Amino acid sequence: MTVRARRRTVRGCVSTCPPAAARHHDAPSTPPTPGDRRRALFPALGLALFTAIGTYFASKGQPEARDLDPFAFLLALATPVALTFRRTRAPLILVVGFVSALTYLALDYPKGPIFIGVALAYVNAVVLGWRRLALSVLVVGYVVAAWLLPLRGDDPWPDWTLALVLGAWLAVLASASELLRTRLERAGERQAARAEEARRRASEERLRIARELHDVLAHNISLINVRAGVALHLVDERPDAIDPDQVRPALAAIKDASKDALGELRSVLDLLRQDEAAPLAPTAGLADLDGLADRARGTGLDVVVERLNGDGRAVTAADITDGLPTGVDLAAFRIAQEALTNVVRHAGATRATVRLRRAADRLEIQVDDDGIGASGTPPGVIDAALGEGGRGLTGMRERAHALGGTAEAGPRPGRGFRVRAAFPLARPGSEGGDT
Repeated sequence: MTVRARRRTVRGCVSTCPPAAARHHDAPSTPPTPGDRRRALFPALGLALFTAIGTYFASKGQPEARDLDPFAFLLALATPVALTFRRTRAPLILVVGFVSALTYLALDYPKGPIFIGVALAYVNAVVLGWRRLALSVLVVGYVVAAWLLPLRGDDPWPDWTLALVLGAWLAVLASASELLRTRLERAGERQAARAEEARRRASEERLRIARELHDVLAHNISLINVRAGVALHLVDERPDAIDPDQVRPALAAIKDASKDALGELRSVLDLLRQDEAAPLAPTAGLADLDGLADRARGTGLDVVVERLNGDGRAVTAADITDGLPTGVDLAAFRIAQEALTNVVRHAGATRATVRLRRAADRLEIQVDDDGIGASGTPPGVIDAALGEGGRGLTGMRERAHALGGTAEAGPRPGRGFRVRAAFPLARPGSEGGDT
């Protein structure tokens, strides 16, 4: 990886760290705001004040050093003041810090806390990704301070004590800076992973809610559309002799379907209200299958519901739903709902059979109709039914796959259409629970 790429990586990782770390170590991709500058100014001014006071009192114990003058304070305060721009000018601040510190030493001013600002400038540069520059400046500073500056004096050269102590101190500084950079980078990666996971979960939740809305609205509105068409047909055929007994069932079916649609829509929308009370209506499931069949019968379709166990014997609705995982219960119901909706809208069928079969480790649902199926059906209708132009069977497959199951649809032999889905269930006594 190139230096520039690494620098971008570190900056990106640091920018995702918790706010406290990001305020001190982030190199923003956008220009800092006035608020950012103010927050950076106060620590820098505090360090400048500490450096000025510390240098003044340190000079009292070093009578052999050169007296402090305005230029000495200018050199001592250059780095703390420059750290105000530490997020956007890290390389410049690092160079200014080392040059000012080496000049301060070369002029024999009293030694003091000037080196704290230089150390912070070095750490800041490493954390923001300028590692090669920081290491180069560190090496040059060590050579000048430990080997070149002592040449000016009368003391024996080289000063091995100075060289070893300064080298050890700079090695600790470099190691600590790298450790801090690594920790911040890993923290940034963890934060980025958590953010990505949150985005993925939010996307899955939006997809789930979209499927719920599609299933609720498509089914009920399709029934309303069919029954409204029947009523309009009667009005158009015999406008002067309308029989209320013929129109009333259609209007009653429209009323019931719209009421059910509003109730289920309200339950789905309650999922979006995180801080409000839980939905009053229970989650839809196979216990509502008979009501679903009744609404489909209101369109003139003959719907038969069969419930079987693993051996093919008839069982009750309670036997099917007892201990059934919530996710499987809802998915199976929505698949039956979508299949019956497609039968009403597209199949031209007179009869549909919904068959549930529950074995110890498997739940199967199958919806058959006697409609026109693939033969004689316009291509657009087949595409819509299969989810190529619409979202019906695409949603079925997504629901089944999300629970480890399968879903398929296609023409039956001879005549009609079939939708079939299967869901795995935990065996009695094995690990598992509600999804």
